[in-house]
Amino acid sequence: MTIREFKMPDVGEGLTEAEILKWYVQPGDTVTDGQVVCEVETAKAAVELPIPFDGTVHALLFEEGTTVDVGQVIISVQTAGAAADAPVQEAAAPVAEAAPAAPAPAAEEPVAEARQPVLVGYGVSTASTKRRPRKAPAGTAAQNGTAAPAAAPAAPPVLPAVPAQPVGERPLAKPPVRKLAKDLGIDLASVVPTGDGGVVTREDVHAAAAAAIAPQAAPAAAAPVAPQAQVPAPVAQVPAPVAEAAAPAVEPSARETRIPVKGVRKVTAQAMVGSAFTAPHVTEFITLDVTRTMKLVQELKDDPDLAGLRINPLLLIAKAVLVAIRRNPDVNASWDEAAQEIVLKHYVNLGIAAATPRGLIVPNIKDAHAKTLGELSESLSSLVATARDGKTSPADMQNGTITITNVGVFGVDTGTPILNPGESAILAVGAIKLQPWVHKGKVKPRQITTLALSFDHRLIDGELGSRFLADIAAVLEHPRRLITWS
Repeated sequence: MTIREFKMPDVGEGLTEAEILKWYVQPGDTVTDGQVVCEVETAKAAVELPIPFDGTVHALLFEEGTTVDVGQVIISVQTAGAAADAPVQEAAAPVAEAAPAAPAPAAEEPVAEARQPVLVGYGVSTASTKRRPRKAPAGTAAQNGTAAPAAAPAAPPVLPAVPAQPVGERPLAKPPVRKLAKDLGIDLASVVPTGDGGVVTREDVHAAAAAAIAPQAAPAAAAPVAPQAQVPAPVAQVPAPVAEAAAPAVEPSARETRIPVKGVRKVTAQAMVGSAFTAPHVTEFITLDVTRTMKLVQELKDDPDLAGLRINPLLLIAKAVLVAIRRNPDVNASWDEAAQEIVLKHYVNLGIAAATPRGLIVPNIKDAHAKTLGELSESLSSLVATARDGKTSPADMQNGTITITNVGVFGVDTGTPILNPGESAILAVGAIKLQPWVHKGKVKPRQITTLALSFDHRLIDGELGSRFLADIAAVLEHPRRLITWS
């Protein structure tokens, strides 16, 4: 019998760690090749991990709730056969050949190990990494009832020391750190590196951003607070507000409670800060009568041709946004900071902001502009169900162009939402309420709502933004324009 090790795999997207959410096996259980043994949460999504060989679970090396670096052993399995003479490498984090660096003793040089992807749909990172050591939870092996030979997870390979870069050369930083610096508007050349070998870390970038904001701390702090509170809006009854799902038990006598920020919530916080201080936000509002749209929603629910489809106001609002984009195509764009260019998009990946138990996510409907009303309804229903189950994949959240956030489900009238990074606009939909309204010269009770459109002023000027918002309102006031303007 041989003990084989299964390491935290690289699930792509440049992520370097994941939190173990749930173990599906325990020591002594029999596992087979391809069987899901645990669920982990990266900074972008929850992923189920299959084991790549047969055997009996020997030990679980980390408890649920522990954050583990890619490449660390998370489970050991007792197997039989000569093929298991060496620890398995299929799930190990790959180590690319290091760039030329200062000479180091041969014994300290990392050994390159090749592997194949073990998760369908995820690529294999080729970057060599060095991560901070992480202490294994005390008593983990003891709780498993066995003393695992690999109870202390193997540390990732250590890169040879790299001398500090001379002035004028490109700063050393990993791609995720470079992207973070770009999102926060920080010049890496101005950041003081604290990582080994003169490498700029995430902490260095955040410190530089904080230092840049410090002189104007008072006004800067006031700006994002109110909008940020409006963004985590569930879509079409997506349950469990984030704060309630993440809140730990509180002692009656406690004056403070600290909640660790990690996973989706951590990345969301970083993205919102980056967006708020990178893209110049402008928000416009319009209050309108949607009585005719609400009547159309009821008529479509009763239409036998749409039987089985989920018909709600959000569906028609999404369709109105798509019609307005067709009339104002320049709003559907992004800003290329490196090239200093505006990139016009000839497709619409419509984002729908959703609050889930794991945090705010913004999956998007790919090529929404090409979908019929029925297809759009099916896509919305699938998006909501996937988000509710926590199974939204990283690919579903990439390459969005414009987002809708439905704050009305909370009874909120309106808000000033923050742009999803990389997108041109976000529309906040307020609560639809019966209110007195002047209709055909008389005050009557009508279904009224308020829309708020935040947009990137580098891409969309006041005239274009106003026309876009007015067109959305015009469609919702007279939904026959869904046909006449299409």
